[in-house]
Amino acid sequence: MVEGDGSAGGARAGATRAGATGTGTSGPPPKTNGWGNGRAAGEAVQFSAVLPGEPGGPTLSGFLARPNFSAASGAGRHGVVLSHGFPETWHNAGSPSYGYPQLATRLAAETGAAVLTFDFRGTGGSQGDFSLAGWRADLAAAAQTLAGVPGIEKIWLVGFGAGGTLCICAAGEDPSIAGVAVFAAPAEFAEHGADTRRHAVQAKSSGVVPSRGYPPAPAEWARELKEVRPTRLVASIPPRPFLIVHGANDDIVPITDARELADAANETAELRILAGADHMLMHDPRAIALLLGWFDRHFGAAT
Repeated sequence: MVEGDGSAGGARAGATRAGATGTGTSGPPPKTNGWGNGRAAGEAVQFSAVLPGEPGGPTLSGFLARPNFSAASGAGRHGVVLSHGFPETWHNAGSPSYGYPQLATRLAAETGAAVLTFDFRGTGGSQGDFSLAGWRADLAAAAQTLAGVPGIEKIWLVGFGAGGTLCICAAGEDPSIAGVAVFAAPAEFAEHGADTRRHAVQAKSSGVVPSRGYPPAPAEWARELKEVRPTRLVASIPPRPFLIVHGANDDIVPITDARELADAANETAELRILAGADHMLMHDPRAIALLLGWFDRHFGAAT
C-alpha cells in the first residue's frame, strides 16, 4: 500500500459511515450537446440497463466526451466510465451528475481517453427507481456501451462516493477492467440494509425513488445492501492499478473505510489521504490532479 499526500492523523474524529454521497457542484449547468474546450467535445447519449428476469430496463442518460487529439501515446485506445455517488437531497437527485460532464471533458482533453459519465437509474435524466442491484447493472451497461465505441480497447472505472464502491465491485468481478480509481468510497452498505425502512425513507427523500409503492420487496432491497461487500472483491483487483483517495476531514464516510479497502487489496492499492479535504473530492483540485497523474502513469504502461 502506497500512502501519502497528507496524513489524516486523528482527523477522522466524529466521522460516521453512510451510503449517501452527495454530488452537487457549483458553477453554470453543464451543456450536454457539443460542449467542449477546444481539445475535447462531448455529446448526450442514452443506453439501457436490464436486470436478470426483467423484460426491459430503464433508459439511462449519459454524456460521452471524446478528445480532439491524442494527449498521450496510445491514449485513444482507453475509455473511462465516470460514476457519481448517492445524492443527499432531492435537489441533487435531479442533477446528481451536475459538473460531471465538465470533468469528463477535462479528463478526455488531458488524457486522450474517451470518457462516459451518466445518471444512475432514479436520478437526473435517467428513468427507473434506485436499487443497488439496478445501479450495479447500470454501471455494467455503461462499461459495455463505452466498450462498443470504435477504437476503445481498455475500460477504466472512476467513481465518487457510492459510485466508487460499485466501481470496486465491478472491477473485482470483471477481469477485463483495466484499473479503478475511487474517491471517498464507502467500504460497505451493510448498516443501511439493517434498517430498510429508514433507508427507504432516505431514498424517497433524496428523490431516487419516484415511483409509488417502491420498493415492492423491502427484504430484497435489504439483501442487496448487505451483500455488496467490496472488501470481499477488492483482492481480485491487483495487480491492476487501484487508486483510493480520501479526505482527512470526510464526515460522511470515515477514513477507516479507505484504509479497510486498501488493506483488503493486500496492500497493493495506492492510498492517498488529502489533508483538510472533506467528502466532496470532485471539487478538490488536488484530488483531480492525483487522478490525472495516475492516468498519465498507467495509460502508457497499459498501452
